[in-house]
Amino acid sequence: MKRIGLFGGSFDPVHEAHLALARVALAQLGLDELRWVPAGRQWQKHRDLTPARHREAMVRLAIEAEPRFVLEDCELRRSGASYTYDTVRELQALQPQAEWFLLIGQDQYAGLHSWVRWQQLLQRVTLAVANRPGVTLAASPEVAAVPHRVVPLPMMDVSSTQIRARAAQGLAIDDLVPAPVARYIARHALYGGEHDTLRS
Repeated sequence: MKRIGLFGGSFDPVHEAHLALARVALAQLGLDELRWVPAGRQWQKHRDLTPARHREAMVRLAIEAEPRFVLEDCELRRSGASYTYDTVRELQALQPQAEWFLLIGQDQYAGLHSWVRWQQLLQRVTLAVANRPGVTLAASPEVAAVPHRVVPLPMMDVSSTQIRARAAQGLAIDDLVPAPVARYIARHALYGGEHDTLRS
């Protein structure tokens, strides 16, 4: 049976912690492929995202060296808000015999009870929950009361918010994002600042 992971997010920008987590997921979950799912219109985000074409391009650059990484653009093509349940249902209909894993962070796991149709989502996937150092893996009481499959995964303590802030100040980010992504950010003047993102 094929084992497929889904890794969704705004990826604004995609960074080294995302890649490290994805590689761990390949190894520890025995995945045949990991699908990166850049979000379209995220219903829980309270800030404007960088245009989808830029976020999609950065993910493509970041994952091109690993053949088991696949960019999945279904949420970018979908009109209206993006709900993870809809994405999982759509993709599983195309490969119903596969075993599906959903990569999420501990903060998402703690708030999973606020997601649309989260109970049905738990019936469809095994959760692979990424934990930053020093953070305890924990579900909300609502989620804990529902039987579900969960696997912990380690995660580096790097955030896209931190990277956007550094880029806005014109600070180097090449130790935080893949070099092609840093060059893309500089070339397209994303995130404000002087965008001297690459060290000489």
